[in-house]
Amino acid sequence: MKKDIICTDKAPAPIGPYSQAVEVNGTLYCSGQIPVDPVTGDIPETAEAQTHLALANLRAVIEEAGAELEDVVKTTIFLTDLKLFASVNAIYGEYFDERNAPARSTVQVAALPKGVQIEIDAIAVL
Repeated sequence: MKKDIICTDKAPAPIGPYSQAVEVNGTLYCSGQIPVDPVTGDIPETAEAQTHLALANLRAVIEEAGAELEDVVKTTIFLTDLKLFASVNAIYGEYFDERNAPARSTVQVAALPKGVQIEIDAIAVL
């Protein structure tokens, strides 16, 4: 099995012993992306701005692998409060076309790294 490690400076560097993404046999497994600005390290305050930034970071990793968001087949959204679901869902819909939307799970978690409100991971087919 050959695996390729995907890394881009257009998304935040990993904060632990993991890769931004790994490609194996044409499938891209993306680690969860949190809303950290890859240049400044800043984290937006609102859940809406955090959602946009987490998705932008995820897109940067996917594009580094030579794919696009439309190649995503599965996502998982981790939220610290499911009351954010409606606003996150509306923003998510701006990135994923309903006609070609990936499968998705959304779960509430007790906490996320750096105190963020959202993390999103993905699997894409190259």
